[in-house]
Parts: sequence; structure tokens; C-alpha cells
Amino acid sequence: MKITSKFWFITLMIGVAAISRILPHPYNFTPLVAISLFGGANFEKKWQAYLIPLLAYLFSDLVLNMIGIKGFYGVTQLFVYGGMILVAALGTTMHTAKTVKVLGYSFSGSAIFWLVSNFGVWFANGITSGPTHEAGLTLGMTYLRALPFYNQFSNQLFLGQFAGDLFYCIVLFGIFGLAQKKLPLLKYSKA
Repeated sequence: MKITSKFWFITLMIGVAAISRILPHPYNFTPLVAISLFGGANFEKKWQAYLIPLLAYLFSDLVLNMIGIKGFYGVTQLFVYGGMILVAALGTTMHTAKTVKVLGYSFSGSAIFWLVSNFGVWFANGITSGPTHEAGLTLGMTYLRALPFYNQFSNQLFLGQFAGDLFYCIVLFGIFGLAQKKLPLLKYSKA
């Protein structure tokens, strides 16, 4: 297997974005969807598209735990990583990184991740609270509580996620697009 400069450049960008989580930021304003989309869109091999963003995020979770910030939070974490894999799969269908397409994929990736992660919240609640699901909390009610404007917390979660996804998608795809214009070794083909 030939590992190219493009592979390392993409991997470095994903790693830097993932570790940026240790910097102060608005609640839920993270690069999760962006690194998954970016990896899916730019790595040639599918295993790279799925595994590298996942490992970068796992590493950032470990770093957060080591510095005293909760990076792991139970069974729900498995759904977070599962959502990342689905978003990376979406990224593999992005054949060009035009601005409008990146924005559309960012919103689609956010929606996929929101659905999967909130299903995980409901599922984990059922495991930890027994069959009553917090006094009858249904899957529908879990999604309702996660909608923006339901309460301040869900507003921060939802809007922080979408804003973070959009910001990091613009940064990752934008920097990579500019780099491809300046550095011939990064041009055109997938890594």
C-alpha cells in the first residue's frame, strides 16, 4: 500500500480538528460531523475514510478524559461513533467539494448524527433506568426533547452541533481546496 503526502495531509487536518476539542468552545460546537464527512470525501480507501476520523475522535476523547473533561459517557458513546461511521459513508458519496454541496452534506450529516445519537440517548436510558424508560420516556419524546427551542439545553445541543458542523466543514474543505491549488501533490485524486 502506497501512502501518499495527500494521505498524511488529510490525516493531519483531521487530527488537528479533532484535538481542537480541548480548546474552549461553545457547548457541542465540535468537528465530529466535519471530520467524518471530510475523511469520507477525500480518502481513497474506504477503511481510511471510516477508521481515521473515528480514531482521531477516540484519541481526542482520551485526551479530554486525561485532562479532566468528560470524553466518554457510557453506552451512548457507541452511538456517537456509529453516527460518525454513517456520516463518513455519506462523505464517500461526495465526488466534488463545491461550496453548496459541502453545505448540503454538512446539514445532512448533522441530521443523520442527530438522529443516531438521540436514538442512543433513548436506548441508553432504557438500559440504565429499566423498562420504564424514565417513567415512560418514548423514542418520540426523546427526539422532541432534543429539538431546538424545547428548552435551553436542547437549544444549545442542537444549534451548537449544527453551527460546529458547518464551521468545521467550511474550514476543512476550504483549507484543503486552497492547499490543492497551491500544492501539486494534493491535486485531484483521492488520497
